[in-house]
Amino acid sequence: METLWNILNQPVVITVIAGLVLWALNKVYAKKPAWQAFEGTIISAIKWAEKQIDDKTPNKSLARLNSAMQYVLDVYEQVNGKRPTADVENELREGIQIIHAELEGQGSLPVSAEIKE
Repeated sequence: METLWNILNQPVVITVIAGLVLWALNKVYAKKPAWQAFEGTIISAIKWAEKQIDDKTPNKSLARLNSAMQYVLDVYEQVNGKRPTADVENELREGIQIIHAELEGQGSLPVSAEIKE
């Protein structure tokens, strides 16, 4: 036991252990949500849905979210060759909502016909 303790207390061993811990922490913190890889597609999908779904449509927000989601899922399937898992779908839906809020806050969404009049 004493020999093991002496080995573990060597500066080289402590440095290696610290390096492994830092590497592991960087892997954990560097993991990004799935939607960030599709951020450009999400922006396109949101802008497309805003133009396609009329303001007079019942539940227009839900209709636009569903249209944007379908657009993103189609692109995801083309890129990856398969549909995303339920967890990834939820992350993509959250990403659409986050990006939509950002675009709306920036005033980057298309102006509806009702507002122009």
